[in-house]
Amino acid sequence: MNIDESTLVDANIQQKSHAQQQDHAIIILASGLSSRLGKAKQLLCKDGEPLISHMLKLALSTYPQESILVIPKEKPLIANAIEPLATQHPMIHTVINPTAETGMAQSLRLGIDALTDVNNRLLNRVLIIGIDQVLLDKQHLIALLAGKQAVVASSYSGDNDWQRSDKLPRDKLLRDKMALDKTPLAESSKKNIIGMPLVINYELLKQWQSELVGDKGLRHLIRGLSPNQIQVIINHQLNYDIDTPEQLAYAQQQGWLDKSY
Repeated sequence: MNIDESTLVDANIQQKSHAQQQDHAIIILASGLSSRLGKAKQLLCKDGEPLISHMLKLALSTYPQESILVIPKEKPLIANAIEPLATQHPMIHTVINPTAETGMAQSLRLGIDALTDVNNRLLNRVLIIGIDQVLLDKQHLIALLAGKQAVVASSYSGDNDWQRSDKLPRDKLLRDKMALDKTPLAESSKKNIIGMPLVINYELLKQWQSELVGDKGLRHLIRGLSPNQIQVIINHQLNYDIDTPEQLAYAQQQGWLDKSY
C-alpha cells in the first residue's frame, strides 16, 4: 500500500468513527477511595486489565462525543492505568477530584464542569456510570441510550448481602436477565434501587448541578420526577458491585473478576 492509499484508509476509518458518534457524553465516576474494600477497586482486574480500563472501554463502545473520567488525586497507579486509552482517544478527559472523601456528588459536579468546559453543542444527553458494577455490559448501556425520557435509569434489587452463598444460587444470573419496566416508578421504586448507570438530559443535569451535595448523587432528584419524565430499565445483575473483601472474594470465585489482584 502506498502513502496515498494509507492516508485514504485512515481518513475512512476516522469518518466512520465520527458517523457512529451519538448525541451523548459519558461521565465515569471513578474517584472512590474504596475504604471498606481496603484496596483500590479501580485496579481490580477483569479479563486481564484494570477494572477502570474495562469500564472505560465499555463506555467508549457506545460512541460518545466526549468522555469525562473522574479519578482521585495522588493515585498514580490509577492515572497510569488509563493513560494508554486516553492517549488513543482524544475525547477522553481526565478530571482529578481533590476531595474524593466528601462523596459522589462532588465527583459528579466536577464531571459536569468538565463537560461545560468542552462546550460541545451536539450534546443532548449524558450517560453516567460507576466502575464497580462488574456485570455491567454494552447491552444494558444501549438499552439506556435507546430511551426517550429526560432520565432513563437502571433499577435493581439493592441486596447488600449478595455475596452470601445461601442467598445467591448459581442459576440466579439466568433468572435476572434485563427487562424493560413498562410502568417504572409505579412498580420498581417500591423495592428496587433506581440509579446508575443512567442517561439524563444534559440541560436537566446542569440544572441539578447546584443541588448535588455530599453522597446523595442524583437518586433523590430522580425520585422527584413525574412518571412521564423517567423510564427504568430493570437489570438485577447491576446489584453485584464490589464494596467489601467478602464481595470481592465471591466475585473472583464466580469468575467475574480475576484473582491476580
